[in-house]
Amino acid sequence: MKVRRVTTAGLAMSLLFARGSFAAEPQLIAVGTVSGQYEDFATDTAALLPNSVPGNRLGGIGSGLAYLGGDWFLALPDRGPNAVMFNSCLDDTVAYINRFQTFHLSLSPSDKGSLLPLTLTPMLVDTTLLSSRSPLVYGAGCGVEGSGVPALNAVNHTHYFTGRSDGFDPARTSTNPNDARLDPESIRVSNDRRFVYISDEYGPYVYEFDRLSGQRTRVFTLPPTFAISNLNAMGALEISGNTSGRVTNKGMEGLAITPDGTMLVGAMQSPLIQDGGDNKGLATRIVTIDLRTGRMHQYAYQLDMATKTTISDILAINDHEFLVDERDSKGRADAVGSKAGFKRLYIVDIQNAHDVSALSGYVNLAPYTLPKTLFLDIVSVLTSAPLNMAVTDIPAKLEGTAFGQDVTYTDPVTKQPVTKHTLYVGNDNDFLATLAPPVGIGDNPNQFFVFGFTDADLPEFVPQRFHPSFGDHDEDDHDHDHDHDWDR
Repeated sequence: MKVRRVTTAGLAMSLLFARGSFAAEPQLIAVGTVSGQYEDFATDTAALLPNSVPGNRLGGIGSGLAYLGGDWFLALPDRGPNAVMFNSCLDDTVAYINRFQTFHLSLSPSDKGSLLPLTLTPMLVDTTLLSSRSPLVYGAGCGVEGSGVPALNAVNHTHYFTGRSDGFDPARTSTNPNDARLDPESIRVSNDRRFVYISDEYGPYVYEFDRLSGQRTRVFTLPPTFAISNLNAMGALEISGNTSGRVTNKGMEGLAITPDGTMLVGAMQSPLIQDGGDNKGLATRIVTIDLRTGRMHQYAYQLDMATKTTISDILAINDHEFLVDERDSKGRADAVGSKAGFKRLYIVDIQNAHDVSALSGYVNLAPYTLPKTLFLDIVSVLTSAPLNMAVTDIPAKLEGTAFGQDVTYTDPVTKQPVTKHTLYVGNDNDFLATLAPPVGIGDNPNQFFVFGFTDADLPEFVPQRFHPSFGDHDEDDHDHDHDHDWDR
């Protein structure tokens, strides 16, 4: 189901501008903020969920971020507002209908005296709900909440995916594509813009959806070693009941698509249980998926050994090099006084790397982990002058990454025009509209941080090449005065 609107009345986006440090690359060039209290355009889902959160709250939109061409992006929320305590039997999850949001993120020169050279203006344009043609397995609510079947199923004669943790068939492994539960974490767009690809933590799965309708069109089944056999609506019990497969809530977190559109590259948030799991594992897995044949390869990624980190996203630089978003879980919205310390983007190269599909356990994976090179230390940039952001104010979950279009602006130091490639990083605010004491006070927004970089920073950077044969006229329906500028 596609929910559309051509007006943005009532959707005032707050903005934060600053002028970045120009001493080093990449440089922060813009920051945009979307209030955590706004709602999206899926008005049919606006009724309060059982935890009293609106069913169409515009939250979590930085879980995944995908470039669509021009100033257009897709923003992906995860499984819904489960950070509000509600029902421990369901891990506080509710029957939030999964969706992605279409955003217009425009960059323009900032006013004189602003801190950053560019102003980022976010504007929500569409909300697309995710569904399946075939029936899905919903849960019974632990005998308390009742059926997890969305009421909208009967209205629109389809089967919607939801974030509720009990939406599975206990007789099948977790990679059963008929499960209704979906915890989407990353999103990418096909080169013809007809399809979107979404990675999930519950299975883990990788699904293909029609971009306009939101209906699932293809399933990429991951190897059996990624699945768990004992499923449970409570994450702690699910973890303790399995000896192999993905760790609950630490499944397929990141997803990339190569610039030529032929290969998906998924990244597991944490090591598989047989590789040491979330507590003892140090090497997680990157999986390549050939879009034509479905053939897969696996590579080992070494997590930081001194800090408890996980992977949040992966982004293609070219057909063999990738940026990996590795982070801690510290910062705003985590806990009282939580300080962001480790949020970095690393370059890895899978060319000539060893396929570890047949290997298991860190001792066996360690010799083949991919070498990595630091590209961007986000905490260092955000806490430096002139932004001087407090480490407690940096979002804990900087999860979505996407390259955008090139931008030309006047360097405030040299007063000369410069042209930069752009990298967007978004945060997942966990659908928490505000932070109450003692964690914080006031709005807990979704934010977009935009960094500029040059060919010297990523010498082999290749932008994704979109074909103008599909979807161009779709954006015309929004009646916005803008040039599409689809092609890079």
